[in-house]
Amino acid sequence: MAGFDENEDHKKECVVLVAVLGKQEAEGKASLEELKELVKTAGAVSVGTLIQRMDEENNATYLGKGKLEELKTMLVALNATGIVCDTELSAVQMRNLTRKLEVKVMDRTMVILDIFASRAKTKEGKIQVELAQLKYNSTMLVGLRDSLSRLGGGIGTRGPGEKKLEMDRRLIREQITRLKHELEKIKLHRQTQRKGREKSGIPVACIVGYTNAGKSTLLNSLTRAGVFSEDKLFATLDPTTRMLKLPEGQKVMLTDTVGFISNLPHHLIQAFHSTLEEAKYSDIILHVVDVSNPEADRQMYAVYETLKRLEIGDKPIITVFNKIDKAASIPLLKDLQARAVVYVSAKQGTGMDKLMQVIADQLREKRIYVERILPYTHIKMLDEIRNYGELLAEEYREEGIFIRAYVRRREAERLKNI
Repeated sequence: MAGFDENEDHKKECVVLVAVLGKQEAEGKASLEELKELVKTAGAVSVGTLIQRMDEENNATYLGKGKLEELKTMLVALNATGIVCDTELSAVQMRNLTRKLEVKVMDRTMVILDIFASRAKTKEGKIQVELAQLKYNSTMLVGLRDSLSRLGGGIGTRGPGEKKLEMDRRLIREQITRLKHELEKIKLHRQTQRKGREKSGIPVACIVGYTNAGKSTLLNSLTRAGVFSEDKLFATLDPTTRMLKLPEGQKVMLTDTVGFISNLPHHLIQAFHSTLEEAKYSDIILHVVDVSNPEADRQMYAVYETLKRLEIGDKPIITVFNKIDKAASIPLLKDLQARAVVYVSAKQGTGMDKLMQVIADQLREKRIYVERILPYTHIKMLDEIRNYGELLAEEYREEGIFIRAYVRRREAERLKNI
């Protein structure tokens, strides 16, 4: 209870964090620390932690009998109103823990869904979160009803909330079908937008990374987008796209995406698939990593695992090691999956010129180098080359404009036929 201010936090949910740690104890402890931040972000206070060391969790009660008794005593002593388990519980575990402990029982997935529900601002984001919550609730219906009936409000009651839990499974299925239909319409609209971007020929760079790695801050630093950013998990949820003009004049569309996290609930990945698949259709992926975080290696692994689940593995990746201003010294991190790495401080603007040059270099690899005379009758093509390619040199001669440039395949073909 060290550091717990009763006057400040007495109105918040007070919960005990619970985890079963197996052979990967160090990884488990890091996950538990992250759970503490998730609970804080969701608006609750963690007043204690209980750890059981065993290879596998109990299928019926998550914890062993002795630890359950210890937890009951702990809950009373700390005046806690619930527990949060650092895994996704089964319906059986949820129900049994609720009956034995007689407090509100939550798991990691419920906390993450709750945060998403509070952060979604757009219609699409709200639909995606509600769909994920309904899918989760449909598998946990009995346990959740028992658990939430013991304590009104708090984590797990935002979004669809308790009224949805009182529906029977048939009504939930109908609601899921309706939401899927709405998302499908939004997906078609997104595809139309994507085709428009492809037709324009402007390349797309998608920003991905672990939550709170600084993706929105990077977007703001590069494009002055004015996107809300805060030193919190999942500070921004809805994707934002802005135009970036590179030093050589080439334009790039930068798209921010929702932050990843270890054990990102599969319901969320399914619901946000249409948003996350923006990375699938991008030309380049910017992978933002918080170098000041001691768990940076684990977070990088989690991001790559999520990209793999989304079947995104063939895109050129630039790893942006961010927050060098917060690191005591620049760590010797490596990313063998990246085409290039750049060290930056998005908050202070350090390294932005270098990053833009690396983006330009990677885009250049997808272009065709040309040297030729462009007749004055086709001078409009010069603007296309400036906007969608990289004009290295132009020299006005009597017979036309001599150019050296990297251009898209379509401009290269047109230049051949002039």
